[in-house]
Amino acid sequence: MTTMTEASVREFKMPDVGEGLTEAEILKWYVKPGDTVTDGQVVCEVETAKAAVELPIPYDGVVRDLHFPEGTTVDVGTSIIAVDVSGGAGAGAETAAPAEVPAPAKAPAPAEEKKPEGSGRQPVLVGYGVATSSTKRRPRKGPEVAVSQASTAIQTELNGHGPVAEPVEAPKERPLAKPPVRKLAKDLGVDLATVVPSGPDGIITREDVHAAVAPPAPVETPAVTAPTPVPVPTYDSARETRIPIKGVRKATAQAMVNSAFTAPHVTEFVTVDVTRTMKLVEELKEDKEFAGLRVNPLLLIAKALLVAIRRNPDVNASWDEAAQEIVLKHYVNLGIAAATPRGLIVPNIKDAHAKTLPELAGALGELVSTAREGKTSPAAMQGGTVTITNVGVFGVDTGTPILNPGESAILAVGAIKLQPWVHKGKVKPRQVTTLALSFDHRLVDGELGSKVLADVAAILEQPKRLISWA
Repeated sequence: MTTMTEASVREFKMPDVGEGLTEAEILKWYVKPGDTVTDGQVVCEVETAKAAVELPIPYDGVVRDLHFPEGTTVDVGTSIIAVDVSGGAGAGAETAAPAEVPAPAKAPAPAEEKKPEGSGRQPVLVGYGVATSSTKRRPRKGPEVAVSQASTAIQTELNGHGPVAEPVEAPKERPLAKPPVRKLAKDLGVDLATVVPSGPDGIITREDVHAAVAPPAPVETPAVTAPTPVPVPTYDSARETRIPIKGVRKATAQAMVNSAFTAPHVTEFVTVDVTRTMKLVEELKEDKEFAGLRVNPLLLIAKALLVAIRRNPDVNASWDEAAQEIVLKHYVNLGIAAATPRGLIVPNIKDAHAKTLPELAGALGELVSTAREGKTSPAAMQGGTVTITNVGVFGVDTGTPILNPGESAILAVGAIKLQPWVHKGKVKPRQVTTLALSFDHRLVDGELGSKVLADVAAILEQPKRLISWA
């Protein structure tokens, strides 16, 4: 029989703060056993493969126990902190170990309960991150819905308004597969639950379904040999340092490998005189319409790329491997690659194509400031269509950028330098830069890629084309 003490302990579980992520690392605890916490108070910061996120506690009470130390990677759904909500003394005043509360088996989250007007908790997730996770994914859902469902499920199971529900049998996880693949499996009479997936993130492909119905190939039994001892790796700790690959860096590395070996990359280059663009930047800085806004060459380069995309809309697309379709995007979510202490992230400006130049300047300024503070949200890094990476800030002339996964093109901008240039028949010092455009050759052929790059260069050479081509 559950005692009063046991019933008063609430176990807060690690929620899914991203799109079907399965684990997160505890970066920092903001509370300790014995501390009083209130509904909505941030108790810890965790890092997933997509972002660093602060987690709010969903009830009032006294911290009984922190189940894991900082630096531990914990599976989603595992209890990480116990809170005594009875109003009694904290853990520091107790000698007995905290009572265990039977954890209900994983089940679909119920509909979110309505909270009375004026209630205290307003969970706000703040963090930053990127890229595709290297962990296995559950069915996709948005970050806000995932956190809301996880929090609601915890409150419903352990809300203190009644007896703790008996554990129920966990439903089987639904296999991941695109609709055409599901139809193929149905037509062939194949149970997707029995199919071994080979696609990225555990997705079942057409080949997997066909393999499930193909007769098994004869297997030769190899001769039994003694196992070869695996040598234990050693290194000179005095002269080498090893850094674990996890979180954002791990996700970025896996995303870049997947992109490089999935999309056939082509990169084209053009060197252009941007003297007139640099003069326009200085003029806009004095314009009252841009007061308080960040005005720099990247702003006009971004606008030039958006105009080039409008003139060549087929470049703004993605490749659907499962459906064997090209998906044309009628919107531009413009990604801006940003280097942060935790690694490379690519937040994007939603519907950048519809913004005026001052609106674009404001969005760019906010994106950069948020990234530098390490507070870019997971949602800000989802759904990008094309990206700009400004390697020129490091004094680099150009490069061959790798596509952000799922996108069709990425524009690298090199350093803008005074160089000798033939202008009006004479060699003069001019502001010159080199642009590099990498694109997915499944989506973009050489002609289309060349037109886009040439349009960007033409606008930066004669920025009045921002008006005549608009």
